[in-house]
Amino acid sequence: MADISREQNIVDGTHTDHHLANISHEGGHNSSPVPGLARNNDPALDIAREHDHAHLHHDAHVAASNHHHVAYTTGTTVNEPSVIPAADPNDDALHRRRFNNAEHDIEKSGGFYESGEKGSMSKERSSSNPDGEVEPRRHQLSDVYAKYGIFFHVFIGIFFTGWWIASVVVHRKDKNWIIPFLFWLSIMLRLIFFHVPITIVSKPMHFVWNNTGVRITNLIPEKMRVTAGAALVVAVIIVGSFASEESADNTRANRAVSLFGLVVFLALFWATSRNRSKIVWHTVIVGMLCQFIIALFVLRTKAGYDIFTFVSELARLLLGFANQGVIFLTDDTVPNLPWFFTGVVPPIIFFVSFVQLMYYWGILQWFIGKFAVFFFWSMKVSGAEAVVAAASPFIGQGESAMLIRPFVAHLTKAELHQVMTSGFATIAGSVLVAYIGMGINPQALISSCVMSIPASLAISKLRYPEEEETLTAGRVVIPDDEDHKAANALHAFANGAWLGLKIAGMIVTTLLCIIALLNLFDGLLTWWGRYINLDGEYDLTLELVLGYICYPVAFLLGVSRDGNDLLLVGRLIGIKVVANEFVAFSRLQADGPYQTLSPRSRIIATYAVCGFGNIGSLGTQIGVLSQISPGRSGDVSRLALSALISGVVSTLTSASIAGLVIIDQKNFSSGS
Repeated sequence: MADISREQNIVDGTHTDHHLANISHEGGHNSSPVPGLARNNDPALDIAREHDHAHLHHDAHVAASNHHHVAYTTGTTVNEPSVIPAADPNDDALHRRRFNNAEHDIEKSGGFYESGEKGSMSKERSSSNPDGEVEPRRHQLSDVYAKYGIFFHVFIGIFFTGWWIASVVVHRKDKNWIIPFLFWLSIMLRLIFFHVPITIVSKPMHFVWNNTGVRITNLIPEKMRVTAGAALVVAVIIVGSFASEESADNTRANRAVSLFGLVVFLALFWATSRNRSKIVWHTVIVGMLCQFIIALFVLRTKAGYDIFTFVSELARLLLGFANQGVIFLTDDTVPNLPWFFTGVVPPIIFFVSFVQLMYYWGILQWFIGKFAVFFFWSMKVSGAEAVVAAASPFIGQGESAMLIRPFVAHLTKAELHQVMTSGFATIAGSVLVAYIGMGINPQALISSCVMSIPASLAISKLRYPEEEETLTAGRVVIPDDEDHKAANALHAFANGAWLGLKIAGMIVTTLLCIIALLNLFDGLLTWWGRYINLDGEYDLTLELVLGYICYPVAFLLGVSRDGNDLLLVGRLIGIKVVANEFVAFSRLQADGPYQTLSPRSRIIATYAVCGFGNIGSLGTQIGVLSQISPGRSGDVSRLALSALISGVVSTLTSASIAGLVIIDQKNFSSGS
């Protein structure tokens, strides 16, 4: 019976020892955790073959993937009928027959048992609902598409090519040609790579890189490479910042102050680093370079400005779509009311619902995956860190951590620090729409979100460098969320609407309570200050105190030194950290004193405030990560304050770089 049991385990592909060996492979280890497997005569359990064994936790292509690809899981071996066939444990003949077939398959496949990982399993999943029941209509459509897919792709390609040519001919003088071209190009490339392997592009790219960048790097002595790289980045930043002409108060002297502030931020984090000897300077240098190049592209080039303007216009349209729903529920005068409740909350609900729909279709994962692979490759961070950093600007701090939920329990402390820093350094797409609705400049908001991705990676690794071996150091993996998987698109959209309602409700109630609490503090401080003659125009308030505390920070950002700009921007930064960015943006847009800010000071303040780095979000981060992995709650709590400071400074570095490169300040100083 022992032999029969062993045979059954082998045939099912669920041999416990071998499964553990595969798990160790996923973690990057090269040794089997179970001694004695090499002595087993079964070739499927030979140590020499175990790393090519199809892993049942992933889709078929994962076994053949490398670090240039994103791996998506499709479930686990638990309750997987297509992988583990049901059988009568007492049927010895069946065991013998399956064992013989398994040995034959092992020999045919070159030494490892594929166990249904290819072919039938994927088809069954693609045509099944979460309960495992086949949907006949979807199954038929899938078969038709699989058979005649090339004709669908040709039709789509011809259709959009005709649209693009017509748009260029008809609107060659009155509309921008870059956006239609990029839209057409993205569609055509996607259709082409359905039928042509992407290696025809990636292999030449790797060849060129290996024969240019790699060779040049190898010519530099290893001890001097970090210094040379840092010198190159400094040269790029200096030339890119000071070569352009001066405009208004964007003088070279003010740019020099912004550059000095950036150096001060980095120097302070180096001085307070947990372990300076473990800092990977490649990550820091490339992160700052990427942040600066993104700023140059958006703030200095017409193409970058046009692309981000187009994206911001799409975000603005969401306001109009949500307003149609508000009109249906009320009347056509309500969207024009100057109320936060009617002008900002409905777009948040709609946007979250829309994001959930994009997630169900796989579009969001694909987009996040491309970002993650780039930062994983260029900045040498772990796969989990790359995924969270790339996702934070789109789906928020709590939701981005959910993307790597299976790995949270196994993250190193440095990875946990980075995950929280990414959440604090940027804002989510749901509130981005709300800020655009408040009149904040959309190009500045969107570019700040993207700039914060490399900034958060660089600052976090400077403050808390990696000292352990990471589980996802070898690949980028985005697991499926099986517990919350929708049955269809309508289910996903409805789930998103409910999630959006909860997010909007949390924002509304948090704002109500925080604003009331701030006014309580102001009342107490004002009462106390009047007894020492601090009243009238200079009432003692929390805002005034924070303004003086953050005064040096505003100076280091390069804020205009004329008038009260330094004090006013310092107040906004303090309010953002103590309360949240909603309150700070509201003051920036509505309060009288802030309407006197110069265009330079206003745009720097917009970048400096654009992030979730506040005390309230500290509780959110601890709560989400502790809920995902209760065993790590102690580590999360110990790292949270350091991550909050790192996230705030990541946002401030984006403001410093904006002060370095912004030229057309007037256009960027408002949402018009």
